[in-house]
Amino acid sequence: MAISATQVKELRDQTGAGMMDCKTALTETDGDIEAAIDWLRAKGLSKAAKKAGRVAAEGLIGIATAPGRAVMVEVNSETDFVARNAEFQSLVAGIAKAALSTDGSVNAVAAAKMPDSEQTVEDALQAAIATIGENMTLRRAAVVEVDPGVVATYVHNAAAPNLGKIGVIVGVASEGDSDKLSTLGKQIAMHIAAASPLAVREEEVHPDVVAREKAIFSEQARESGKPEAIIEKMVEGRIRKFYEEVVLLSQAFVVDADKTVGEAVATNDAGAAVNITEFVMFRLGEGVEKEETDFAAEVAAAAKTDG
Repeated sequence: MAISATQVKELRDQTGAGMMDCKTALTETDGDIEAAIDWLRAKGLSKAAKKAGRVAAEGLIGIATAPGRAVMVEVNSETDFVARNAEFQSLVAGIAKAALSTDGSVNAVAAAKMPDSEQTVEDALQAAIATIGENMTLRRAAVVEVDPGVVATYVHNAAAPNLGKIGVIVGVASEGDSDKLSTLGKQIAMHIAAASPLAVREEEVHPDVVAREKAIFSEQARESGKPEAIIEKMVEGRIRKFYEEVVLLSQAFVVDADKTVGEAVATNDAGAAVNITEFVMFRLGEGVEKEETDFAAEVAAAAKTDG
Protein backbone atom coordinates (compact mmCIF):
# COMPACT_ATOMS: atom_id res chain seq x y z
CA MET A 1 0.00 0.00 0.00
CA ALA A 2 1.06 3.60 -0.57
CA ILE A 3 2.42 5.36 2.54
CA SER A 4 1.50 9.03 2.76
CA ALA A 5 3.74 11.86 3.95
CA THR A 6 1.19 12.56 6.68
CA GLN A 7 1.59 9.03 8.07
CA VAL A 8 5.38 9.35 8.00
CA LYS A 9 5.21 12.69 9.81
CA GLU A 10 2.86 11.33 12.49
CA LEU A 11 5.14 8.35 13.15
CA ARG A 12 8.21 10.58 13.20
CA ASP A 13 6.53 12.97 15.67
CA GLN A 14 5.71 10.08 17.99
CA THR A 15 9.04 8.25 17.84
CA GLY A 16 11.77 10.70 16.85
CA ALA A 17 13.00 8.17 14.28
CA GLY A 18 14.41 9.18 10.88
CA MET A 19 12.09 9.84 7.96
CA MET A 20 13.26 6.86 5.87
CA ASP A 21 13.13 4.55 8.90
CA CYS A 22 9.56 5.68 9.54
CA LYS A 23 8.61 5.04 5.93
CA THR A 24 10.19 1.57 6.06
CA ALA A 25 8.39 0.78 9.33
CA LEU A 26 5.04 1.81 7.86
CA THR A 27 5.68 -0.20 4.72
CA GLU A 28 6.57 -3.28 6.77
CA THR A 29 3.41 -2.93 8.89
CA ASP A 30 0.94 -1.99 6.11
CA GLY A 31 0.54 1.54 7.44
CA ASP A 32 -0.42 0.54 10.99
CA ILE A 33 0.99 3.33 13.22
CA GLU A 34 0.95 1.29 16.45
CA ALA A 35 2.62 -1.70 14.81
CA ALA A 36 5.16 0.63 13.17
CA ILE A 37 6.04 2.09 16.60
CA ASP A 38 6.73 -1.42 17.88
CA TRP A 39 8.74 -2.25 14.72
CA LEU A 40 10.96 0.80 15.22
CA ARG A 41 11.46 0.02 18.90
CA ALA A 42 12.38 -3.57 18.13
CA LYS A 43 14.99 -2.32 15.65
CA GLY A 44 16.32 0.15 18.20
CA LEU A 45 15.36 3.09 15.99
CA SER A 46 12.83 4.77 18.28
CA LYS A 47 13.55 6.76 21.42
CA ALA A 48 9.90 6.69 22.47
CA ALA A 49 9.53 4.63 25.64
CA LYS A 50 5.82 4.33 25.08
CA LYS A 51 3.13 5.73 22.84
CA ALA A 52 2.98 9.50 22.89
CA GLY A 53 -0.62 10.38 22.17
CA ARG A 54 -1.19 13.61 20.32
CA VAL A 55 -2.79 16.06 22.71
CA ALA A 56 -4.97 18.68 21.14
CA ALA A 57 -8.10 19.30 23.24
CA GLU A 58 -8.34 22.45 25.36
CA GLY A 59 -10.09 23.04 28.67
CA LEU A 60 -9.21 22.37 32.30
CA ILE A 61 -8.67 19.63 34.85
CA GLY A 62 -10.51 20.40 38.09
CA ILE A 63 -10.04 18.84 41.55
CA ALA A 64 -12.19 19.03 44.69
CA THR A 65 -11.49 17.45 48.08
CA ALA A 66 -13.24 16.35 51.27
CA PRO A 67 -11.81 14.45 54.26
CA GLY A 68 -10.45 11.14 52.95
CA ARG A 69 -11.81 11.76 49.45
CA ALA A 70 -10.92 13.65 46.27
CA VAL A 71 -12.47 13.87 42.82
CA MET A 72 -11.04 15.01 39.52
CA VAL A 73 -12.84 16.03 36.34
CA GLU A 74 -11.77 17.02 32.85
CA VAL A 75 -13.93 19.55 31.05
CA ASN A 76 -12.96 20.24 27.45
CA SER A 77 -13.48 23.40 25.45
CA GLU A 78 -12.65 24.22 21.85
CA THR A 79 -10.02 26.89 22.56
CA ASP A 80 -7.48 27.77 25.23
CA PHE A 81 -8.97 31.28 25.25
CA VAL A 82 -12.11 29.89 26.89
CA ALA A 83 -10.03 27.88 29.36
CA ARG A 84 -8.56 31.20 30.59
CA ASN A 85 -12.06 32.67 30.97
CA ALA A 86 -13.06 33.25 34.64
CA GLU A 87 -16.61 32.07 33.91
CA PHE A 88 -15.36 28.76 32.51
CA GLN A 89 -12.95 28.32 35.42
CA SER A 90 -15.81 28.86 37.86
CA LEU A 91 -17.88 26.31 35.94
CA VAL A 92 -15.16 23.63 36.13
CA ALA A 93 -14.57 24.29 39.84
CA GLY A 94 -18.33 23.93 40.42
CA ILE A 95 -18.46 20.67 38.47
CA ALA A 96 -15.59 19.27 40.54
CA LYS A 97 -17.40 20.18 43.77
CA ALA A 98 -20.60 18.62 42.46
CA ALA A 99 -18.67 15.44 41.66
CA LEU A 100 -17.68 15.03 45.33
CA SER A 101 -21.10 13.53 46.08
CA THR A 102 -20.90 10.96 43.24
CA ASP A 103 -19.15 7.67 42.49
CA GLY A 104 -16.92 9.45 39.96
CA SER A 105 -18.62 8.14 36.82
CA VAL A 106 -19.30 10.68 34.07
CA ASN A 107 -23.04 9.92 34.05
CA ALA A 108 -23.31 10.41 37.80
CA VAL A 109 -21.36 13.68 37.68
CA ALA A 110 -23.48 14.97 34.77
CA ALA A 111 -26.65 14.30 36.79
CA ALA A 112 -25.30 15.82 40.03
CA LYS A 113 -26.53 19.21 41.25
CA MET A 114 -24.19 22.19 40.98
CA PRO A 115 -23.18 23.76 44.32
CA ASP A 116 -25.96 25.88 45.86
CA SER A 117 -28.16 25.26 42.82
CA GLU A 118 -30.94 23.02 41.53
CA GLN A 119 -29.23 23.01 38.15
CA THR A 120 -27.53 19.77 37.12
CA VAL A 121 -23.98 19.70 35.81
CA GLU A 122 -25.31 18.79 32.35
CA ASP A 123 -27.71 21.77 32.39
CA ALA A 124 -24.93 24.08 33.60
CA LEU A 125 -22.73 22.97 30.70
CA GLN A 126 -25.52 23.57 28.18
CA ALA A 127 -26.15 27.03 29.63
CA ALA A 128 -22.44 27.86 29.44
CA ILE A 129 -22.30 26.71 25.82
CA ALA A 130 -25.16 29.07 25.00
CA THR A 131 -23.52 31.96 26.86
CA ILE A 132 -19.87 31.50 25.84
CA GLY A 133 -20.58 30.20 22.36
CA GLU A 134 -18.22 27.23 22.36
CA ASN A 135 -18.85 23.54 22.62
CA MET A 136 -17.87 22.09 26.02
CA THR A 137 -17.92 18.53 27.26
CA LEU A 138 -17.44 16.71 30.55
CA ARG A 139 -14.98 14.17 29.22
CA ARG A 140 -14.04 12.08 32.27
CA ALA A 141 -14.04 11.98 36.05
CA ALA A 142 -12.45 9.90 38.81
CA VAL A 143 -12.65 9.54 42.58
CA VAL A 144 -10.16 8.23 45.15
CA GLU A 145 -11.01 7.68 48.81
CA VAL A 146 -9.26 6.19 51.85
CA ASP A 147 -10.20 5.60 55.49
CA PRO A 148 -8.12 6.22 57.49
CA GLY A 149 -5.66 8.47 55.72
CA VAL A 150 -5.63 11.33 53.24
CA VAL A 151 -6.13 11.75 49.52
CA ALA A 152 -3.37 14.05 48.29
CA THR A 153 -3.71 16.19 45.18
CA TYR A 154 -1.52 18.14 42.80
CA VAL A 155 -2.31 20.39 39.86
CA HIS A 156 0.40 21.33 37.37
CA ASN A 157 0.26 24.46 35.20
CA ALA A 158 -2.45 25.80 37.50
CA ALA A 159 -4.72 28.41 35.93
CA ALA A 160 -6.43 28.94 39.31
CA PRO A 161 -6.52 26.99 42.60
CA ASN A 162 -7.19 23.29 41.86
CA LEU A 163 -7.56 23.99 38.12
CA GLY A 164 -4.89 23.25 35.52
CA LYS A 165 -3.55 21.16 32.65
CA ILE A 166 -2.39 18.13 34.65
CA GLY A 167 -4.07 16.77 37.77
CA VAL A 168 -3.16 13.96 40.16
CA ILE A 169 -5.06 12.43 43.08
CA VAL A 170 -3.41 9.73 45.21
CA GLY A 171 -4.69 7.68 48.12
CA VAL A 172 -2.42 7.60 51.20
CA ALA A 173 -3.92 5.13 53.68
CA SER A 174 -2.50 5.36 57.21
CA GLU A 175 -3.36 6.05 60.83
CA GLY A 176 -0.38 8.41 61.04
CA ASP A 177 -0.22 12.19 61.48
CA SER A 178 -2.49 13.71 58.84
CA ASP A 179 -0.30 16.78 58.22
CA LYS A 180 2.76 14.62 57.56
CA LEU A 181 0.70 12.26 55.42
CA SER A 182 -0.51 15.25 53.39
CA THR A 183 3.07 16.45 52.86
CA LEU A 184 4.24 13.00 51.76
CA GLY A 185 1.18 12.56 49.57
CA LYS A 186 1.69 15.93 47.87
CA GLN A 187 5.31 14.99 47.08
CA ILE A 188 4.20 11.66 45.63
CA ALA A 189 1.47 13.36 43.58
CA MET A 190 4.08 15.76 42.18
CA HIS A 191 6.33 12.78 41.44
CA ILE A 192 3.48 11.06 39.54
CA ALA A 193 2.94 14.17 37.40
CA ALA A 194 6.65 14.22 36.53
CA ALA A 195 7.33 10.48 36.13
CA SER A 196 4.02 9.17 34.70
CA PRO A 197 3.99 5.72 36.31
CA LEU A 198 1.57 3.13 34.93
CA ALA A 199 0.66 1.48 38.25
CA VAL A 200 1.43 1.54 41.97
CA ARG A 201 2.83 -2.03 42.03
CA GLU A 202 4.26 -4.54 39.54
CA GLU A 203 1.24 -6.84 39.71
CA GLU A 204 -1.04 -3.92 38.79
CA VAL A 205 0.63 -3.25 35.42
CA HIS A 206 -1.79 -4.50 32.76
CA PRO A 207 -0.75 -7.93 31.39
CA ASP A 208 -1.17 -6.70 27.81
CA VAL A 209 1.40 -3.95 28.43
CA VAL A 210 3.90 -6.45 29.87
CA ALA A 211 3.30 -8.88 26.97
CA ARG A 212 3.90 -6.10 24.46
CA GLU A 213 7.17 -5.10 26.11
CA LYS A 214 8.34 -8.72 26.28
CA ALA A 215 7.64 -9.17 22.57
CA ILE A 216 9.66 -6.05 21.71
CA PHE A 217 12.55 -7.00 24.02
CA SER A 218 12.60 -10.54 22.60
CA GLU A 219 12.81 -9.24 19.04
CA GLN A 220 15.61 -6.88 20.01
CA ALA A 221 17.53 -9.71 21.72
CA ARG A 222 17.14 -12.05 18.74
CA GLU A 223 18.67 -9.39 16.52
CA SER A 224 21.88 -10.01 18.48
CA GLY A 225 21.92 -13.65 17.33
CA LYS A 226 22.39 -15.01 20.85
CA PRO A 227 21.03 -18.45 21.92
CA GLU A 228 17.43 -18.67 23.20
CA ALA A 229 18.55 -19.41 26.77
CA ILE A 230 20.58 -16.19 26.81
CA ILE A 231 17.76 -14.29 25.13
CA GLU A 232 15.37 -15.39 27.89
CA LYS A 233 17.70 -14.04 30.59
CA MET A 234 18.17 -10.79 28.63
CA VAL A 235 14.40 -10.33 28.39
CA GLU A 236 13.98 -11.01 32.12
CA GLY A 237 16.56 -8.32 32.85
CA ARG A 238 14.86 -5.83 30.52
CA ILE A 239 11.46 -6.49 32.09
CA ARG A 240 12.92 -5.85 35.57
CA LYS A 241 14.28 -2.55 34.27
CA PHE A 242 10.91 -1.79 32.66
CA TYR A 243 9.16 -2.24 36.01
CA GLU A 244 11.65 0.12 37.65
CA GLU A 245 10.71 2.72 35.05
CA VAL A 246 6.89 2.41 35.15
CA VAL A 247 5.94 1.15 38.64
CA LEU A 248 5.41 3.99 41.11
CA LEU A 249 6.93 2.32 44.18
CA SER A 250 9.98 1.20 42.16
CA GLN A 251 10.74 4.57 40.56
CA ALA A 252 13.53 6.83 41.83
CA PHE A 253 11.78 9.50 43.94
CA VAL A 254 11.99 12.91 42.27
CA VAL A 255 12.18 14.57 45.70
CA ASP A 256 15.14 12.38 46.78
CA ALA A 257 16.76 10.43 43.93
CA ASP A 258 18.73 8.30 46.44
CA LYS A 259 15.45 6.59 47.39
CA THR A 260 12.71 4.84 45.49
CA VAL A 261 9.15 6.02 46.14
CA GLY A 262 8.61 2.75 47.99
CA GLU A 263 11.56 3.43 50.27
CA ALA A 264 10.31 6.96 50.96
CA VAL A 265 6.90 5.54 51.90
CA ALA A 266 8.45 2.87 54.14
CA THR A 267 10.63 5.40 56.00
CA ASN A 268 7.94 8.08 56.40
CA ASP A 269 7.80 10.15 59.58
CA ALA A 270 4.01 10.09 60.00
CA GLY A 271 4.29 7.68 62.93
CA ALA A 272 2.50 4.75 61.29
CA ALA A 273 2.72 2.46 58.27
CA VAL A 274 1.63 4.01 54.96
CA ASN A 275 -0.05 2.28 52.03
CA ILE A 276 -0.36 4.01 48.66
CA THR A 277 -3.70 2.56 47.58
CA GLU A 278 -4.10 4.03 44.09
CA PHE A 279 -3.61 7.12 41.99
CA VAL A 280 -5.26 8.77 39.02
CA MET A 281 -3.57 11.25 36.70
CA PHE A 282 -5.32 13.27 34.00
CA ARG A 283 -3.38 15.14 31.34
CA LEU A 284 -5.60 17.60 29.53
CA GLY A 285 -6.72 16.24 26.17
CA GLU A 286 -4.76 13.01 26.55
CA GLY A 287 -5.65 10.69 23.69
CA VAL A 288 -7.88 13.25 22.00
CA GLU A 289 -7.04 14.25 18.46
CA LYS A 290 -8.36 17.50 17.10
CA GLU A 291 -8.77 17.71 13.36
CA GLU A 292 -5.95 19.73 11.83
CA THR A 293 -7.05 22.20 9.19
CA ASP A 294 -5.10 23.77 6.38
CA PHE A 295 -5.38 27.49 7.08
CA ALA A 296 -4.39 28.47 3.54
CA ALA A 297 -7.00 26.11 2.11
CA GLU A 298 -9.62 27.56 4.46
CA VAL A 299 -8.83 31.09 3.31
CA ALA A 300 -8.94 30.04 -0.34
CA ALA A 301 -12.26 28.28 0.18
CA ALA A 302 -13.68 31.31 1.96
CA ALA A 303 -12.52 33.59 -0.86
CA LYS A 304 -14.31 31.39 -3.43
CA THR A 305 -17.47 31.42 -1.35
CA ASP A 306 -17.40 35.20 -1.00
CA GLY A 307 -16.81 35.53 -4.71
